[in-house]
Amino acid sequence: MAASAGGPGSWSENILEYFLRNSQITAEDGAEITWYHAANHKAQMNEALKSTAHMIEADVLLPSDGSEHSQPIMAHPPETNSDNTLQEWLTEVTKSNKGIKLDFKSLAAVEPSMMLLENVKRHLKRPVWINADILPGPNGNSKVIDAKPFLDTVTFFFPDVTFSLGWTTGWHPEKVNEGYSWTMVKEMEYICNELSQPVTFPVRAALVRQSCSQLLWLLKQSNRYSLTIWTGKNDNYSIEDLLYIRDHFDKKQVFYDILEPQNHEFKQAIGIKVNL
Repeated sequence: MAASAGGPGSWSENILEYFLRNSQITAEDGAEITWYHAANHKAQMNEALKSTAHMIEADVLLPSDGSEHSQPIMAHPPETNSDNTLQEWLTEVTKSNKGIKLDFKSLAAVEPSMMLLENVKRHLKRPVWINADILPGPNGNSKVIDAKPFLDTVTFFFPDVTFSLGWTTGWHPEKVNEGYSWTMVKEMEYICNELSQPVTFPVRAALVRQSCSQLLWLLKQSNRYSLTIWTGKNDNYSIEDLLYIRDHFDKKQVFYDILEPQNHEFKQAIGIKVNL
């Protein structure tokens, strides 16, 4: 398969290489990368841009008015409106040196968003991740985005991008939560082995420990693959779960987009300084 990442300044450049090159991290260690999650409304976007976060994550959808010429906006369901359009968001974020992760909640928003990204491409010499949940996962009941048209549309505009491809998931405090099954990871590998781009798999922290064999197998299938650990705000998981992941996976292949206070506790436990 193709090399694991693109060259300096490309959208598919490995984020560790990009931030090392810019002296923003000190080691090839995914835990050093910091994230600002849901930088959708203008207040959160501005806070993210002023923060020490390396990567800004935001959600893109089409507004609920359903008009034919509606512009993509920055909002996370169940919200359907926002004070920020993708165009306004990109205008501000391109002034920074932060990496970008755009999370798509509907296929309809993808093509108009790619057109807007096309307009700012020459100003974006940094990693750009494009995210969607394309397969049903453990306890998942949200709608998935149809993988083929999503991948084809993004690749048509930008063959040189990093994909972030996940499963829909749920987590229930009162029951035993199943992890990512062999069927789920093999389905994902079947889709991704056709791609040439780097792919990161967003996986839910509370479900990783019971899925270690499956996820280790998945990462072994290509040097283009990595994991991004994320957390739901009411999920129950321990720092020990994160340390278990840390011990069993290659540090260069795992990123941690996790909420406070666990983020701070985890970084302290592994000896990484947290800038607040």
